[in-house]
Amino acid sequence: MRTRLRTTAAATGLAVLFSGLPALTAASSAQPVAPGAYAAPAAERPLPLERHYDNRAVSDEGRPDRADFDGAGNSLTSADLDAAGWRPGARLRLDAAELRRPDRAPGRPDNVLSDGQHVQLGGRGNGNGDQDGTGNGNALSFLVAATAPDRPGSAVTGTGTVHYADGGRAPYTLTAHDWRAGPLTTKALALPRINTPAGTRAESARLYAVTVPVDQGRRIASITLPKDPGPAADLHVFDVAVRSGSPGWTGSWAASTGGYTEVGPWRDRTLRLVVRTSGGGESARVRLANTFADKPLDIGRVTVAVQDEDAATRSEPRAVTFGGRQAHRVPAGAEAVSDPLRMRVPADTTLLVSMHLPGTVTAAPIHAEAIQRSYASADGAGDLTGRRDGRGYQPELTFWPFLTGIDVSGGPGSIVALGDSITDGVTSTEGANRRWPDVLSRRLLEGRGGSDVPAYGVLNHGISANRVASDRYDGDGSDPDTAGVSIQNRLERDVFAQTGARTLVVFAGINDIRWGATPEEVLTGLRAVADRARARGLRVLAATLTPCEGYHDCSPEVEAKRTRINGQLRGGRSGFDAVLDFDAVVRDPARPARMLPKYDSGDHLHPGDEGLRALAESVDLHALVPRSR
Repeated sequence: MRTRLRTTAAATGLAVLFSGLPALTAASSAQPVAPGAYAAPAAERPLPLERHYDNRAVSDEGRPDRADFDGAGNSLTSADLDAAGWRPGARLRLDAAELRRPDRAPGRPDNVLSDGQHVQLGGRGNGNGDQDGTGNGNALSFLVAATAPDRPGSAVTGTGTVHYADGGRAPYTLTAHDWRAGPLTTKALALPRINTPAGTRAESARLYAVTVPVDQGRRIASITLPKDPGPAADLHVFDVAVRSGSPGWTGSWAASTGGYTEVGPWRDRTLRLVVRTSGGGESARVRLANTFADKPLDIGRVTVAVQDEDAATRSEPRAVTFGGRQAHRVPAGAEAVSDPLRMRVPADTTLLVSMHLPGTVTAAPIHAEAIQRSYASADGAGDLTGRRDGRGYQPELTFWPFLTGIDVSGGPGSIVALGDSITDGVTSTEGANRRWPDVLSRRLLEGRGGSDVPAYGVLNHGISANRVASDRYDGDGSDPDTAGVSIQNRLERDVFAQTGARTLVVFAGINDIRWGATPEEVLTGLRAVADRARARGLRVLAATLTPCEGYHDCSPEVEAKRTRINGQLRGGRSGFDAVLDFDAVVRDPARPARMLPKYDSGDHLHPGDEGLRALAESVDLHALVPRSR
């Protein structure tokens, strides 16, 4: 049973559906068209998405009859959405795109049953310079979910059309997962209950943020949504926006969120987190994330300063703002990017990012293996973000909570290093910044590739124990496992949404084969990563898997799998633009299944400082440069 409220996208008299909105016809929606711009025929003129709303997804607990999301009388609960910080009209930064929960009261039309509607798109500012209003971007981002009462858990896929301002058009494919049984690992938000005709029931509901690539450098005028997938399933669209890709910014430091785990509780305390930049610039932005959370995060104040010694700063810490305000609330599952801060950030230097948490925090999204000691105040100490001398801080944190990135103005863009514990720097010297991406960054800054290799920022997205083809963390709820969702399931967040990403280096797979995966499963996953990244315009490199004989579970069977994967990568049958032969760099020529002792940390799986340096030194810097330069 369909729950569409109307059948034509451009019917006259649409105001009957939307209280307070003027009546609008297709003809009256037309805007002046610049010479040479795309202009649809009058009968096809696009309308803003909200003018197409024809389904009610959200209801109050006491009035579940006022919404019917799935055709069976079920709906999302407004109280749970509000508790997650997803209030009507809430701005939701999801995977670097600004989406919104429709500004509709419970029981009012708040989403579109996708069926070929022609949707007008336009730039809309978000306070941090990411959207210039031109319609240029690197992806379209959709807030979506699927309903299929007769086929629970089924994804719904359809093909729509992007209409460019130059008159061209191109197809895109959009897939939405089921709102009640879709994967938790890729959801934007999970809610604990649903409303049913019989009342509220404890059952998870999910919403998804999905992006599709577009032609970069071409202005998007409008899109056509996919046609109706059929009577047994529906694809619901709540919002759509152009993701611009942060022009004018370079990612200087980043860390992946590996899980959502219990902390403290922390009560009215300040964290002072220690991070090392790669590229520098004259302005900075701070990126925070509330990934995997089920409740909003309240931030009292955030400051940035160059480190002097321990928790002390060289000068007065500078406060950043979010939409002009120092205090900020980050909805569950969303992220926040600060306004630009006019502050010179040196390359290859240590910053102190201080964050006051005014309330009580019982769980946090974290990057577990910081290989760096950061600082925290005692509970009840209040806001110490402006303290220059470092008094009141203790070096107690060995992980990074909430903080996921530092961007700098200008620069040539960034290299993303995606991997597991070896990329994460496990077993390297704490606080010494000797991970292989750190060494690679210094090589670029020193100009060791020559004038034709830019000094890219280098973003380390390694997660200890992470895998290519399967998840360690299931993506929802508090869990002590911080090994993350799979590389395939974090690709959108940790690569495509990264500021200024130009090139991706993937170095992973050893954990998969140690824990039972076949070489074909790993290679299939790596090829999928390559295909998806190249579709986004990235240059993509893979690294061969390094030897691990002597580690407790690196059996002859694991060695045979590793050898097969490396042979396929070297043979050029993986879909990557280039291959870095890290195996050849660190293996013992006399015993190729084992690491050279001088490169071994001692556990036979992880290279030590010298081994990580050798990996970075082996990289042909010219191989990192996209062909389009």
